Amino acid sequence: MSENAPVAPWYRQPWFWFLTIAPIATIIYGIFFIIVASSIDDSMVSDSYSKEGRAINMAIARDQRAQDMELAGMLDFRGRDAELSLETKEGPADFPYLVLHLYHPTLSDKDRTIQFQKLANGEYTGQIHGNLDGRWYYDLKGPTNEWRVKGELYLPSRDAIAIKAQDTEKE
Repeated sequence: MSENAPVAPWYRQPWFWFLTIAPIATIIYGIFFIIVASSIDDSMVSDSYSKEGRAINMAIARDQRAQDMELAGMLDFRGRDAELSLETKEGPADFPYLVLHLYHPTLSDKDRTIQFQKLANGEYTGQIHGNLDGRWYYDLKGPTNEWRVKGELYLPSRDAIAIKAQDTEKE
C-alpha cells in the first residue's frame, strides 16, 4: 500500500458506524421514553403518603359510624335521573342533602359527583351529568361528612342497587 492511497471519509468507515450505533440508539430511545413519560397523566400516583395514611384512619371511623347507624338503601338510575331511598336504624334518613361520589377504577377524569336533594324523609333525587357505563366505586356521604357508605357497582343497571354500610372489620 502506498502512502498516497486515498482514504475514505469518516462517515464511510464501517468501524465508525459499528462503534457508534449502540450509543446513538440509546440516546434516541432515552429521548423517546422521556417524552412519553412526561406526556402521560399519572393520576394514580400520589406524593402525599403520610396525609393519605392519616385520612385512612378517619375514613375507617366514618365507615364505623355508618355501620353503627345501620345505613341501608336502594339506588336507582333512570336515564339522567338518580333516586335514592335511605334508611337508618331509627327509620327513614332525615338529612337535608346527600353527596354520592362515583370513582372510575382507572381514569380520574371520568369521576362524577351527584348531589341528592331531599324529597321526603328517606327519599332523595339527583341529576347525572355524563355517561356512567362500566364498573364504578361509590362513596355516599352525609352533609356533615361524619359517616360514609362505600362500595362497588356496575352501570347501567336495570334494577335498583342495594347499598349498605360495610362491616369495617371484614376489610
